[in-house]
Amino acid sequence: MSIFNRILICLLLITSNAFSQKIQKPSFQVVPLGVKGGIDEKNLSAYLLAPINTNDYISLDAGTINAGIEKAIENKVFKVSTSDVLRKYIKGYFISHAHLDHVSGLIINSPADSAKTVYATNKCMEMMENHYFNDQTWANFGDIGPGKPLKKYHFQTLNIGEETPITNTTMTVKAFPLSHVNPFESTAFLIKNGDAYALYLGDTGPDAVEKSTYLKDLWTAIAPLIKAKQLKGIFIEVSFPNEQPDQFLFGHLTPNYLMKELHVLEELAGKGTLKGFKIIVTHLKPPTKNIVTLKEQIKNQNDLGVQIIYPEQGKLFEL
Repeated sequence: MSIFNRILICLLLITSNAFSQKIQKPSFQVVPLGVKGGIDEKNLSAYLLAPINTNDYISLDAGTINAGIEKAIENKVFKVSTSDVLRKYIKGYFISHAHLDHVSGLIINSPADSAKTVYATNKCMEMMENHYFNDQTWANFGDIGPGKPLKKYHFQTLNIGEETPITNTTMTVKAFPLSHVNPFESTAFLIKNGDAYALYLGDTGPDAVEKSTYLKDLWTAIAPLIKAKQLKGIFIEVSFPNEQPDQFLFGHLTPNYLMKELHVLEELAGKGTLKGFKIIVTHLKPPTKNIVTLKEQIKNQNDLGVQIIYPEQGKLFEL
């Protein structure tokens, strides 16, 4: 073999090794149980997330549960019964805010569920106790609150910015406040497993419209994780196309505001750090023509080169 060929082979091996090191193995698996905002009661915000190759799922919001599990079984994501997924696979619920399109699945399915923990920040938990699980609108399946608590669910209040272990999993969570029709408060959940993270945002308006710094504060907190390539993806809502006037956003984002906020994040994390980064777009509101327009606008405005993912109900993907 000639010296030239030997050098060429060495260069190919070095390049191949460097390339393989850049390929990051997935850390989480996600099964969307509901992906839309608005009027489709069979497909409202709820995302099951678990460490890769496990069935230790948590539900990030809980607008649709049963119908989403059935869809996932239909897609052969789960090979057990709907009841088994509900009772055995879902280890807990994380409620970003108490609007019905984010909690109705949890409420309706509670009689058939098993004992587990419901996590929320203080204001959200108070609304859950006082308005839903209150022995009037619904039986109190919690362990605190009005009426006679049935103690099926443990209601755990999350302190903002405090890392909390997630019961019956290897994961932890840290909660951050969001503004959703100021001063109504929503929540972002930063989930950690080992040295890998995933970030889920409940409903949120842009800082400029909400007169808030919540999103910038959140971006500041996660920027080091972006730099270190430990954050595997961000779930973030985009509810309306750009034509929606600011006064009718009602605490939601448009493609224009999404990209403005991501530019703030890139400024904090470093130029080019978001290229290829996974952005999971949630809470798209019908009608269909608005969703088509919204997707086209995001595509045209994506000057950061982020990887846009539109989750589909009952179809597993990895982060």
